[in-house]
Amino acid sequence: MRIISPSLLSADFTKLASHISEVERAGVSRLHLDVMDGHFVPNLTFGPFIIKQIKAITSLHLETHLMITEPKRYFDDYINAGSDTLIFHYEASNSIESDLKYIQSKDVKAGIAINPDTEIDGLIQYLEHLDYILIMSVFPGFGGQSFIENTLNKMKALSEICKGKSILIGVDGGVNLATIDKVYDHGADVTIVGSGLFKANDIQKRFNELMGE
Repeated sequence: MRIISPSLLSADFTKLASHISEVERAGVSRLHLDVMDGHFVPNLTFGPFIIKQIKAITSLHLETHLMITEPKRYFDDYINAGSDTLIFHYEASNSIESDLKYIQSKDVKAGIAINPDTEIDGLIQYLEHLDYILIMSVFPGFGGQSFIENTLNKMKALSEICKGKSILIGVDGGVNLATIDKVYDHGADVTIVGSGLFKANDIQKRFNELMGE
């Protein structure tokens, strides 16, 4: 079954509550929240205060994607704000196993994201501590980039490695009507869709199309 996690970064923040309600009515079960610090990636987005406000208006599962330097310094802030899954970057942590264990100790799902040029081999030793692996199919920091085709190989390989394990495989970047089928065909469980959903004239119709209905 396809799972689509809309990226709120592509929503209209002047109509955030109505946009969340609209995708909720369309049938989504989770939302993707991109946190950028202007250091690990060039852009700045929002912090825990906004996530706390989002948590107050929806019961959807909130997956928070930390694209920040020294992520463990801020875990508690984002956990306390209401994150249900907390994802940090493999490239940003020097204590991956303890970071994953800490997140799980707080009754939050632990995820790790990898950039397009990061090999998957380094993840193998952490599988027992992982609930979610997020494969970046563009370089993080900016929306609207084109999908990087060779990341499909990572999806296929990780789906084989994680077979039989309770680990979701997500894909983030350039997922739209033109790319979504091959992403799922290569083993993804979750796709992060931003402008491909929120910029549609009819969000319900576009969601159904992305779901292959």
